[in-house]
Amino acid sequence: MGRLLKNFKDDDYPDLVHLPFPDQTMNLIKHLFSKEIESSTSETCEAKQTHISHQHPLILVDTTKPTSSTLSCHDPMKKVELICDGCVRPIMNSPFYACADEDEHHCNFALHEWCTRLPSEIKNHPGHPQHTLIFMPKVPYKPFGVFKCDVCNFHCNGFVYFCVECEYNVDVCCAFIPDKITHTAHPNHLLSRVLTKKDHYYVCRLCFWGIVSDSFSFSCEDCGLHLHPGCALLLSETIRHKYDKHPLKLSYLPIENHKGDYFCDICEEEFYPEREGSFYHCEKCVQSMMHPACSMPIFRHKNPLPSFSLHTAVHKYVNIKFGGLVSTETHPHPLSFVQGLKSDGRCAKCGYVLEYDMIFKCLRCEFVIHYDCLS
Repeated sequence: MGRLLKNFKDDDYPDLVHLPFPDQTMNLIKHLFSKEIESSTSETCEAKQTHISHQHPLILVDTTKPTSSTLSCHDPMKKVELICDGCVRPIMNSPFYACADEDEHHCNFALHEWCTRLPSEIKNHPGHPQHTLIFMPKVPYKPFGVFKCDVCNFHCNGFVYFCVECEYNVDVCCAFIPDKITHTAHPNHLLSRVLTKKDHYYVCRLCFWGIVSDSFSFSCEDCGLHLHPGCALLLSETIRHKYDKHPLKLSYLPIENHKGDYFCDICEEEFYPEREGSFYHCEKCVQSMMHPACSMPIFRHKNPLPSFSLHTAVHKYVNIKFGGLVSTETHPHPLSFVQGLKSDGRCAKCGYVLEYDMIFKCLRCEFVIHYDCLS
C-alpha cells in the first residue's frame, strides 16, 4: 500500500486519538474526559472541594472573572508558571483548582479540573494486565513522590497508578495509553501500540533515538515506522515560547528553501533535521528554531539539557514539578527540590557534578546533593 493512501476507515475507529495535540492546552487526560468537560463550566464545577492528593481544601479558580483569585494560568509569553500536580502539564486555561490555604506557607498546589475526575483503579492495563492498578496521589516511599514510569521511562512526581504487589508504576498519561493513534509525522496510516521485541532495534521517527526492547512504541505495520509514546503524546503541534511572539510549529523535515544552518535558540547548538528528527520553528518570521526538549514550558530552570544527554525529543524532566522543601536528618536546614545548575558545583556525597540533574539544595548554606544520593 502506498505511503500516502489511507489504510483505515474512520468509522471503524470512532475513538481514535489524532496526534499531535494542537497546542499545550490539550493533553491525553483532557481528551479522554472531553465529554464530561464539555458540560463543565465554572458554574457546574464545585466551588470548593477536598481531594485525596492534598491536605488543604481546594478552591475553583476562574481567571475570566474579576472576583477570582489573583492566580494566573501558565503563560510562556508572560513567564507565568502554573503546573498541575496531577498530570504535571501546564495549566493554561481555567477553571482549575488551587490550594485554598492562605497562611504564610501558602503552597503552590494546583489541579486541572479534569484531573479531579480520574478513576480510582485501572484494570487490564496493557503493560500490567495481571493486576489492577490503584490510583495514588504520590508514591509512598520517595521524597516528593518521584518515581520512574514503567511505560515511558520518564521520572515523574505527579499522580500514579500503582501495583502494590509488583511495584509497577505508570503516570496518569501512560495509564490511559491508547491502543491506536494517527500522527501527522506519518499521515493516513494507523499506528498501533506494540511491545518492542527483544533483540530488535527500532528508531523513533520524531527523535531518531532507539526504542528500548520490551517497551511500548506506536508502530505502522505497513511501513515499519515507530514512535516513542512520550514523543507522540507529549509534543504538541504548536507551542508558545518567550523567544518568539508567534506560535512555533512542530516540523519533521528540513524547512523548504531554508539556506542557512540550523541552530537551536535555547542551547545554541547546531542540529540536523534530516538525522536528528523533529524541531519547533516559527513559520511566519522563520527565525526561531529549537529542539523540542529545549522548549519545555518551565521557566524556573533555564539551563537546557546538552544534546548528548537527549534520549528522546522530550525533556527528561518534563514530568517533574520542581519546588518545595524537605527536612532531612542529613542536613540541619530545609532543602529545596530543584534542577541543578552549573553554579551548583558538585554533590556533597558522591562528588559528581550536579548540573541538569534533580538535586536538593540548601538556601541557607552551600550544601547541595543529588536527589538519588539523599533518597
